[in-house]
Amino acid sequence: MRYLELLPFTFAIEKINKHSNLLTNMTLGYNIYENYLNARITSDAVIDVVSGGQKTVPNYSCGGQKKLLAVLEGADSEISNQISTVLSIYKMPQLHPFLRNFQLYANYTEGIYFDENGDMAVDLDIVNWVATTNQTIIRVKVGSVERHAAAEIKFSIDQDVIVWPRWFNETQPASRCTESCPPGYTKLMKEGEALCCYNCSPCGEGTISTQEDASHCHKCPENQYPNKIQDQCVPKHISFLSHEEPLGIILNILTLFFTLITTFVLGIFIKYLETPVVKANNRDLSYLLLVSLLLSFLSSFLFIGEPREVTCLLRQTVFSVIFSVAVSSVLAKTVTVVVAFMASQPGSRMRKWLGKSLANSIVFSCSGIQVGICTLWLGISPPFPETDRHSQTAEIVLQCNEGSITMFYAALGYLGFLAAFCFTVAFLARKLPGAFNEAKLITFSMLVFCSVWVSFVPSYLSTKGKYMVALQIFSILVSSLGLLGCIFLPKCYIIILRPQLNTKEHLMIK
Repeated sequence: MRYLELLPFTFAIEKINKHSNLLTNMTLGYNIYENYLNARITSDAVIDVVSGGQKTVPNYSCGGQKKLLAVLEGADSEISNQISTVLSIYKMPQLHPFLRNFQLYANYTEGIYFDENGDMAVDLDIVNWVATTNQTIIRVKVGSVERHAAAEIKFSIDQDVIVWPRWFNETQPASRCTESCPPGYTKLMKEGEALCCYNCSPCGEGTISTQEDASHCHKCPENQYPNKIQDQCVPKHISFLSHEEPLGIILNILTLFFTLITTFVLGIFIKYLETPVVKANNRDLSYLLLVSLLLSFLSSFLFIGEPREVTCLLRQTVFSVIFSVAVSSVLAKTVTVVVAFMASQPGSRMRKWLGKSLANSIVFSCSGIQVGICTLWLGISPPFPETDRHSQTAEIVLQCNEGSITMFYAALGYLGFLAAFCFTVAFLARKLPGAFNEAKLITFSMLVFCSVWVSFVPSYLSTKGKYMVALQIFSILVSSLGLLGCIFLPKCYIIILRPQLNTKEHLMIK
């Protein structure tokens, strides 16, 4: 037991004895025992306390005027129980740690009371007794205990004004059995232990706590999300594929570049419309295919920018119809190659099918089915712009809701069916004589086209936000470029760089 630890106790006894309004005609005294945290020494000290004379004999008093009022002890629970067992025989209060129906007086006239449950009935100041260098003691208020309601007590303390003894060089003592839970965590009580003993559990996904020792975590508003340490909500940023961001700029440049190339190819075919290469295999279908490819490149612009009602209505339906026209044109060119070869055989009845009527019928009928699907789609459940606040943690995604996902995949599925059928016909016709070898080019172009869109579906389903839109634009550009490059690049090479091959005789010999 250190000397400085006894100073507050002895000082309080001295103040009470000197105060004329406290304990009239009575003087407090005290005996101090050191038990060294030893059970046997503690037992000897307790027996000595209840003995009245010089000898340690319980219940014996020889002319003494001393009257034992109470015992103050600060032992651990095991030794405290031992002391309590002995003192309870003498009906003597034991003032640790439970105070019941107890009253004491401070250095003012009002009393300090504890109720029948041992709870404080008035406010208290927490005082730090500081020993100065000249051995005087000063009183410094470092905190307070205030009772606000029947079951609520507010404890406050200012750690900065506490003066610790110079010999105390250890970690400052804590009044709890666990550290405080920082913001971003919540208290998780331990079953069967005191309220001050708990574990700290991180807040769940999408929730935060802003105070220490929070009893629960709460969700952020829909337009905000938790920061990394989950101690505050951060505003979500708006996300869509804009024209100004790098990805949007790249897609815009590619779209413009491929549009210019398609326009250049179309210009070449218009300029050299009377040459054999252009006239071979239905010149009108070539023009229709080039125009549909030009429009398919331009349709990419409908997907870039903030989604609006008009763009959401048009983007998927325009894309589906234009691509159906393009694939139908390729299919018509392939069928024309097959029919032309069959009509060239002696005695063939396929000659009556030669001409523009068959090609036009294929294009209008195949494209008309897609137009019907898209019209039904717009009539039943049209696409519309929506705000998605939940799929992305840190973003509010502005996107187009397809309305009916069934109709979306019906249009995409029909386009896939046309492409697969066209590829099959072209593959079967690839070994026709050289004069009709455009089937080889169509076979390779449709292989590229089908590969792009087969890989598009799983990628589309696994992508979210603006990257899903960018993926569809990329698929439109690549598949359109595949048709343009595979079918028309060899012809442009002959027209521009090898004009001597652009003759009817050469085509027939080839």
